[in-house]
Amino acid sequence: MNLLRGYEWLKTLLLGRERNPLDQRVYHQLSLVAFLAWVGLGADGLSSVCYGPEEAFKALGQHGYLGVLVGLATALTVFIIGISYTKLIEVFPMGGGGYVVANKLLSPTLGMVSGSALLIDYVLTIAISIASGADALYSFLPVSWLHTRFLAIVLCMGFLTVLNLRGVRESVRMMVPIFLLFVLTHVFAIVWALFADAGHMGALVQQATTQAGALHGEIGLIGMLALLVRAYGMGAGTYTGIEAVSDALPILREPRVQTARVTMRYMMISLAFMALGLLTAYWLCDVHPVHGKTLNAVLLEKLTAAWPAGVGTTFIFVTLGTETVILIIAAQTGFLGGPRVLAYMALDRCAPSFFATLSDHLVTRNGVLLMSGAALLVLWATGGSVTMLVVLYSINVFITFVLAQLGMVRHWWQVRGTEPRWRRNLFINGLGLLVTSAILLMMTITKFHDGGWITLVLTGLLVGVTQLIRRYYRVTAQHLTRLNELVAAADTALTQAPAAPIPACEANAKTAVILVSGFNGLGLHTFFTVVRLFSNTFHRFVFVQVGVIDVGNFKGVNEAERLRETVQVELDRYVRFARSQGFAAESFGAVSQDVADEIERLAPRVTARYPNAVFFGGQLVFPEENLLARWFYNFIVFSIQRRLHLLGIPFLVLPIRIEK
Repeated sequence: MNLLRGYEWLKTLLLGRERNPLDQRVYHQLSLVAFLAWVGLGADGLSSVCYGPEEAFKALGQHGYLGVLVGLATALTVFIIGISYTKLIEVFPMGGGGYVVANKLLSPTLGMVSGSALLIDYVLTIAISIASGADALYSFLPVSWLHTRFLAIVLCMGFLTVLNLRGVRESVRMMVPIFLLFVLTHVFAIVWALFADAGHMGALVQQATTQAGALHGEIGLIGMLALLVRAYGMGAGTYTGIEAVSDALPILREPRVQTARVTMRYMMISLAFMALGLLTAYWLCDVHPVHGKTLNAVLLEKLTAAWPAGVGTTFIFVTLGTETVILIIAAQTGFLGGPRVLAYMALDRCAPSFFATLSDHLVTRNGVLLMSGAALLVLWATGGSVTMLVVLYSINVFITFVLAQLGMVRHWWQVRGTEPRWRRNLFINGLGLLVTSAILLMMTITKFHDGGWITLVLTGLLVGVTQLIRRYYRVTAQHLTRLNELVAAADTALTQAPAAPIPACEANAKTAVILVSGFNGLGLHTFFTVVRLFSNTFHRFVFVQVGVIDVGNFKGVNEAERLRETVQVELDRYVRFARSQGFAAESFGAVSQDVADEIERLAPRVTARYPNAVFFGGQLVFPEENLLARWFYNFIVFSIQRRLHLLGIPFLVLPIRIEK
């Protein structure tokens, strides 16, 4: 018992107190306003300015003056993708992003492709963010400490995992000061670069025009376009993270669509300004690559060269320090978006159903743990090499971009007769489809032979796994058809039977307490089995049901109340049916995110009212039980049995064999 108390104390210390899903304040406390959503979801996009513009500028070689054109194209692309995703949010305000769009508007198979691509992208987001942050951190430390780098990565992963297990709001609020410092220092650096030598701007523009004309004479228009396209493609990592708002809509403050619009606006403006501003600053300050330094570091050294030594050094240290932390914070986007996508896939039976469940802290714990473990595995497999991770990264998100835009184009065409603004919306998403398709093609071609094929192969394998999972659930549902025929028979009996009086029964009479999960074949089969095996033993039946609050219905207290009403309606059907069979019957209902915990709380109340109670639970038994059955179907009845036995309450598990 002391060990159990110690575990509960440590759990509360690390994760905080349990949350009540029926408390209206909980939804307010867990949701994010637009500003906090920008911090939590926008860190991935903004962190890309630490490497995206640099890669694009390097691709231009000696023609850095073209960086302004690449920056303008990048900023325009950010707005095109952002605005097109705003339309997606308006049509699908409950979240799920590209996965839900492809699943609903295209096909379940393409939905699985989109969802699988997103999951791998979010895992790589976590991996590359932490690895990049570790590189930035160890660039400040002695080389002799380098052997501890992977340990630092593991510790950082553990910290972020615990932070997300505590809850979304807690994980984001701690990031606000660093995020704001990152934004302020970089905006100041860009503005300083633009206006410090404003008097020479005309001469620089004239020089760039002359150089561009000379380049045109050397390689022609096609050659210049090829150079610009290559640089544009090398900086495509800048666009990742824009989709996160649509994936994580359920964690935004009501009204969600309005909050999402404002969040997207913050993301678009900040990301476009940063990308365009840095590429322009590199050109204005004549920045060139220096071994062992990022272009941002070189830019900052040039900007502060004339400053007082202490001031310039401090500004550089603070600015680069915030880059280190923001790269690590960017992993938060993967922790926020990944588990949500996985939960939606679980609700559609494309992933094991336990990924849709919520912990007692109302977070998708299983999804957080999976994303953390998968990212750690990727880091171990690649040795935490940012170079390798960059190659794997950013292809998958454009697969989702393309499918999402294609789905929205199809949607606007289908509703053209009822939607007055369908032409405008069709143009927006059509333009998004064109742009994202072009980027996907460029990314695939340029990164395929460098290792990008690995990402595509992993995505294909994951799609295959989701197909097998979906097929497994579908086949098993067909096996359950005969069991659910009991429901139709019971409804017929209730319709035909006259209203029966409540049979008299003594308080201490033998009572069978049956755990049910709705008025279904499983619960009815358990009831009939108890009657058959223990004839004339039990004169009273008590039906207990806990409505499960998961990602699908965790939307507010009103939704929880509707779930409670549904639970009570189903329990009333059991009670009426049992009474029609001549038994005394009662019911207990509740809603919770954890069935086992709630049953453990309810059981003492039931036994206090009915001292001679025996608990029963049905458990499906498959013809060929294997790991899939244990992973995909709920075996929680055994956990409940163990808990009640520890309380001294008798509990019997009744097998229900599933025929092929």
